Amino acid sequence: MRGCISRAPALLMVLGLSLLTGQAVAQTQVYDPKTRSWVDYDRTKAYQYYRQHQQVPEPFRRQVVTFRTAEEPGTIIIDGNQHFLYLVQPGQQAIRYGIGVGREGFGWAGIVRVGRTAEWPRWTPPAEMVARDPNARKWAGGQPGGPDNPLGARALYLYEGDQDTIYRIHGTPEPWTMGLSVSSGCIRMVNDDIIDLHSRVKVGAKVIVLMQGAALYKGV
Repeated sequence: MRGCISRAPALLMVLGLSLLTGQAVAQTQVYDPKTRSWVDYDRTKAYQYYRQHQQVPEPFRRQVVTFRTAEEPGTIIIDGNQHFLYLVQPGQQAIRYGIGVGREGFGWAGIVRVGRTAEWPRWTPPAEMVARDPNARKWAGGQPGGPDNPLGARALYLYEGDQDTIYRIHGTPEPWTMGLSVSSGCIRMVNDDIIDLHSRVKVGAKVIVLMQGAALYKGV
């Protein structure tokens, strides 16, 4: 399912953090303790893992981590390359969540803010998506919120000033996609995680999106 669309801004930039879920930008990797090596993690392996364990691999599960930053608590920092979202906490810590991000051609970077939030949000696909995606066409007038809605249980709507960027941080009915680059530009999370994040974040919160080789939205 696809819930968002990229605006494809013109500028390019290279930003990133050195973290522990993989070394490649284009291909997600996870650590296999049996072979003591990094292995590619694609859509097929992700789906098989989720079916077997009913949860995502440990690196993409919600956890508190040490996180040094000058940003204030309550700030959201998204490392799209490593598929992590950090909610900055006091004392040089953060809550880290696994995420799914935009597939090739739909990545972006910038500084935005949470403009509004919603519980079990209604999804209305943009006209560009309706034109290119037959599955979205039937919901051109909007899909009511619910367990099959592409936006999942909660949504944080990202704004630049007073303008809706069309990007969202949202839940998903496809929890196995955490750690993958599969969306049309939005940041997707397991429903339990977006419910947790939604309960902690205030409207107006700063959101910093980092991704190597991504189109620059605004701000960075």
